[in-house]
Formats: sequence, C-alpha cells, structure tokens
Amino acid sequence: MEKFITATGKTIDLAIEAALRELKMDRDSVSVEVLENPRSGFLGIGAAPAKVKVTYEVPDEEVRPAPALSSASRSKPKKAESRMDVKPLNPINPPKPKAEPKAETARPAEKARPVEKPQEKREKRQPKVQKTYEPAAPGSKEERIETFIKGLLEHMGSDAVPHAYLGENDTYQVDLVGDDLGFLIGRRGETLDAIQHLTNYAINRDSSKRTRINVDAENYRRKREESLRRLAIKVAGKVVKYRRSITLEPMNAYERHVIHATLQDHPDVTTHSTGTEPGRRVVVSYSKYGQDTED
Repeated sequence: MEKFITATGKTIDLAIEAALRELKMDRDSVSVEVLENPRSGFLGIGAAPAKVKVTYEVPDEEVRPAPALSSASRSKPKKAESRMDVKPLNPINPPKPKAEPKAETARPAEKARPVEKPQEKREKRQPKVQKTYEPAAPGSKEERIETFIKGLLEHMGSDAVPHAYLGENDTYQVDLVGDDLGFLIGRRGETLDAIQHLTNYAINRDSSKRTRINVDAENYRRKREESLRRLAIKVAGKVVKYRRSITLEPMNAYERHVIHATLQDHPDVTTHSTGTEPGRRVVVSYSKYGQDTED
C-alpha cells in the first residue's frame, strides 16, 4: 500500500532531506515528485520554498476476522416452564441427577505473527549466493584495474577488495567486496561514481584505445536502475492521467539516460532534460503525437 507526504525546503534537495528525516527512510526506498520549484522573488518579495511529494510503500495491514458466535449465543432462549407443565416427582424412582458438564480447558492464546515486508519475503525466498572470482592474470588489464582501485581504497581507509573481469560490450566490470560498503556507495552512488571516474581516467590516461570500466558494490547500480525504471513508469501514468508535466529530482547523466530509455517507446509522453549540472532534471510531458527525447 502506497502513502505519501509533502515537504518544503529552501531547495529541492533540502525538501527531500526533510521528508526522509521525518520518514526515517533512505533515498532508494521512496520516489520523489517535484510539485513546486523554489522561487527567490525580488528583494525577498514573492519568494516561495520548493515543495516535493515523497511516496513510500508500507505493508498492508492484516485484517482479522470477527470472532464467531458460540453455539450457546446463537441458540434461541427457551421459555420458562409454567407450573402446570411440571410433572410430579415419582417417589419410587427419583430422577438421577444430571452430570455436570466438564469445564473446557482454556487454550493458550496464539501469538500474533509479525507482518513481513515484501522485501523481507523476497530475501527469504532468494538466499544470497556468494559469487566466486578468478584471480587476475599477471600483467593483464584486470590486474592494473584492481591494483589502482585497491590503492585508492587504502587511502580511503577501506578494507574492500576489488575484483575486475571483462563483461558485455567490452566493458570491464569491477565488484567491490567487503563489509560496510555503504560509505563507498555514498549518497545516491556519488562516491561510487567518483571511484569509477578516477579509475577510468587512470587506466585510459596513456592508452590510445579507450577502455570502459564500471565499478559497483552490492549490486547498487542494478537496484538503482530498477528503481528508476519503476519511477519512470509511475510518473508516466500520472502525466497521462492528469495531462500535465512532472519534473523529477536532479539526476546524473546515466540516471537521466535510464529515464529517457524507459519511456522512449511510450505513446503518450515525451521526455527532455532541463537545467545545468549538477541540478539537471528530467521533465516528463504529456503528448498524444509521439515520443521525442533529448538530454
């Protein structure tokens, strides 16, 4: 079940941070819709804060059935017997006393089972499998990549171990393996992007042919990409329903590309980017004629 709150701030980022503090949630667990951009006004007159709508999911409340009525409560009350209907006692064969019904032993109350979140259920159904890596060959490009990143991580005070291998489209994939990788990922992957940028620069500095290197940790990029695709489809549905444009939060070039690619074949919306880095945003607009994307 989806719920949402609205928050304001001097900038869009400050409004988002205020909503996340109130919800005590991280950025990847919510979707953000920019309702109003901040206005500075003239000499402070007409200024208005930024306003955002933050949507999040909560588990559906467990509905318990009403307690069933007992057979005693459902039976109709018997009418009291009149004195004329009472039969005289037979002194020779006195009636036998009725046996008292046995008292039912009270059953212990069953403990209410905690409601599991959908994400917890998926984690139980899909146990984590430890990925194995082959050691890099001496003198190979994989070894050069691992050596550079390992030195960089040591300067950052991290014990994570990089594992490089050649993936699809001649792109070298690097997985950072270790504990407490959160600070290596950073806010919305900013630290991870910085490590990737420095690695690409160092490896390609003296090379005539450019090598593409993608650095990841705990499958963050795959999870972020799936989250962006879901966000794009949800926003497109709102744009078609209300026939109005929606401006998303600031994103880097790769995240904007994911939004554009997800909606490029949508028949009723168009996407384009506006603003300057690092505050460049994607705008999703209603269009009944076709798709026209630009970044």
